[in-house]
Amino acid sequence: MSEISVAILGGDKKTGKVDLPSNVFGCEVNVPLIHQVVVAQLAAARQGTHATKTRGDVRGGGAKPWRQKGTGRARHGSRRAPQWTGGGTVHGPQPRSYAQRTPKKMIAAALRSALSERYADGKLFVIENLASETPSTRQALQALSVVGDYKSAVVVLHRDEDSAWLSLRNVVNVHAIAVDQLNTYDVVANEVVVFTKDAMDDFIARTTSATESKPVIVPAAKKKAVKETKVKPAKVAKAPVEEVAPPAPVVEEVPAPVEEIVEAVVEAPVVEEPVLEEPVVEAPIEETPEVVEVVEEVAEVTKPAAKTAKAVKAEVAPEDKPDYGEGSYRGENPPEGFDIKGNEDSMLFHTPASRWYSRTVAEIWFNSEEAATAAGFTDVMENKK
Repeated sequence: MSEISVAILGGDKKTGKVDLPSNVFGCEVNVPLIHQVVVAQLAAARQGTHATKTRGDVRGGGAKPWRQKGTGRARHGSRRAPQWTGGGTVHGPQPRSYAQRTPKKMIAAALRSALSERYADGKLFVIENLASETPSTRQALQALSVVGDYKSAVVVLHRDEDSAWLSLRNVVNVHAIAVDQLNTYDVVANEVVVFTKDAMDDFIARTTSATESKPVIVPAAKKKAVKETKVKPAKVAKAPVEEVAPPAPVVEEVPAPVEEIVEAVVEAPVVEEPVLEEPVVEAPIEETPEVVEVVEEVAEVTKPAAKTAKAVKAEVAPEDKPDYGEGSYRGENPPEGFDIKGNEDSMLFHTPASRWYSRTVAEIWFNSEEAATAAGFTDVMENKK
């Protein structure tokens, strides 16, 4: 509690005094802050229901006034355009909210500044009681007369003072307000501020409890819930399974005829065995004289069948290939002058002037077009015409 105080008025004499907190009634006046809070309060009180009609809201205007061309007049599309009489309004006011966001601490600081300014000017009063148990406007005005002359006054009442509320409700230049509804605008807008004794005690209790430093309670650190993690069994690397060749078929004592075994081996498709990383341990086979004899005969019969197609083609006698007479050459390296390529499958020949010459694989070479024609070949360029 501070050193500043104000007298309690009751009738024509002072009945006591009440100490005021300096942090509420003795702080420095901040005029810009008061202005900002008052402007925000007045803006929030606006309804914002104003509205004007645009050209889309005005009735009528659906038909084009006159045709686009040929009349000599300016072109128009609607009689409700903004430049027409009775047309819509451009950029007119529309319903909106004017509310401004003001922090609570700024609102409280502005009220403290306004009350401190009224206290410094001697326009802050405390009255013991305004009315008795029976409501009386005459008695309430007589109690307010100790304040002196004033144009307007704001009287701060406790909510339980029903008699005072009823006594002041018809007075024009007196604005009664509850202690918990006191605001910066009402303090600034009225010339004097009058508290009742009960309202001042309630107001001081509210402000001191709000301004006192409250101990900061630091919440205990929340224990993080430990999730029960299921321990997964470690994966055991599986040892590579060795592939074991199937056991060899049991050979009967009486061997099959050699001719049947040879035919089966020749007709069977050749299957490439997969290459194994580790050698396959073959099951031992009992070597009997009959088995050895059969294996040797099969090996002798299958030797010719193992020859590749390339080898068979190489063994073909050169006399089986046709001869195309003089001026032709068969081979990969033709002599000088043999620059015409011939293809036996299509029976066409290509000269160096042909656009397919470089892509053609020559099977027969000719030294002239006459030699190629005599051999029965046709010029590919003539065939394309």
